[in-house]
Amino acid sequence: LAQVNSLDKLYILLYTFTMTGIINISDARSKLPALVDEVGEGLSRFLITVNSKPKAVLIGVEELESLEETAEIMAIPGAYKAIKKGYKQAKIGDGVAWSEFKKKYNIE
Repeated sequence: LAQVNSLDKLYILLYTFTMTGIINISDARSKLPALVDEVGEGLSRFLITVNSKPKAVLIGVEELESLEETAEIMAIPGAYKAIKKGYKQAKIGDGVAWSEFKKKYNIE
């Protein structure tokens, strides 16, 4: 397992506990239009239960796309290691400023 830093732990806690609603299938059925509006507007998601057991999750399209992109990137061999290395470099200020990078590669 990868080591999780304190910022990642905070994100996980906030995302999991504040942005996830738990709703039973009957309530989800009757409130579906409102639930769809809510997940479509932000990072809310709903865990749908059947007989008190988790069965499905309702998430917005943007969140699904983000999860799929993350999974695709992380499936590239060495991606996690490179991202972690870059994160460490950025944390200590070891890198190239965005303005310098844009100038070097003629990006506007």
